[in-house]
This record gives sequence, C-alpha cells and structure tokens, in this order.
Amino acid sequence: MNLIFLGPPGAGKGTVAAIIKEKLGLVHISTGDLFRDNIKRETPLGKKVKEILASGGLVGDDITCQMVRERLKEDDCKNGFILDGFPRTIPQADDLQSFAHIDAAIEFAISTDEVVTRLSGRRVCPSTGKIYHVIFNPPKKEGFDDETGEALIQRDDDKEDAIKHRLEVYHAQTEPLIAYYKEKGLLKSFDASVSSKNVADGILALAK
Repeated sequence: MNLIFLGPPGAGKGTVAAIIKEKLGLVHISTGDLFRDNIKRETPLGKKVKEILASGGLVGDDITCQMVRERLKEDDCKNGFILDGFPRTIPQADDLQSFAHIDAAIEFAISTDEVVTRLSGRRVCPSTGKIYHVIFNPPKKEGFDDETGEALIQRDDDKEDAIKHRLEVYHAQTEPLIAYYKEKGLLKSFDASVSSKNVADGILALAK
C-alpha cells in the first residue's frame, strides 16, 4: 500500500506513520530525513542540497522529486511506503504521478487552535532531547527534566509566532493538494484531534 500523509505541523503524522509502519511493514519516508541522509552520505544530490541550504536558498521541486524518485527505487519500498512531507506542491504531485502509484492520500484534519496548543506546549531537555508537553505530558517538577534536573527549553520553532508562520506556509503551498487528491478520488480525511491510535486504526481499515 502506497500512502501520502497530508496535514499541518503538529497534526500527528509522524506518530501515526510509526504505528502504520509497524503494522503493515511500510517504509516511512520523510523528506526532511531524506535530505539529511543524502547530505550525510554526501551523495551527488546531497551535495547539491547542502550548497543550496548553505546559501540560504530553498531546495527546488526538481531536486526534491529526484531524491524521492531514487528512494522509491530501493528494495525496501517494494512492499509499500508512506510519504510524509512530499508532495508539498501541485507540481511535485504531478511529477510523483509519473514515477509512483498512490493508493490513498490521507488528510490529517485539525484546527489551527489545536495545532498551536500542541506545538506551543512542547518543552525539551537540552542534553537528551526528551520531549515533554505542559498539558499532555508534563514533567514531575514544572519546567525541569525528570532525570537530569535540567531546565527545559522551548524551541524557537515551537513559539506561537513561528507556529503561525509555518501554518501560513502550509495553507498557501500544501493545502491545495487536498483538493487535488479529492478530485482524483484518492483523498481520505481523518479527524486528527483524536488520539493517534484512533487515526491509525482508521487508516489500517483501508488496507483490509
């Protein structure tokens, strides 16, 4: 089964992908991880991406699509995959059609307020990277890590203004894909404000 996950930051795509990956044996492909892996391995594409990012530029559709195309040729993708963070734009979606069959595009439907609550409440331990949430997963002592006792920090991209900017970018660039896949009869929408397990169960039901 080949799936695309669509939804704003904080919708729970990564958590649900981990559940689906384990249950169905699919490969979870995040474009962020793909960029980092290619840069680390110093592939020709990775070197190009590193140069672009170092100059403050944005990685274009052509390089992103080429990277995904190469990844999908690998043997572990034969049983199916989850694309997370790709496609981001209509041109990327058009290109994807030329090299991969997609069974469903999964929309993680969630309100802006819910996303802000989820992301702005995250706190991180600087040395271990352990993540807490002031509402959903608070530390035993407010503001401090349970094990190291360090003061927890809030990442810059988890601050409210940054979250709202990320959501504006998502709505402008990626939200049109929802209409795109709906028109093709591939869109399946799930309420992402419920638990990740409920969302995963709904997606797993599609595979039966």
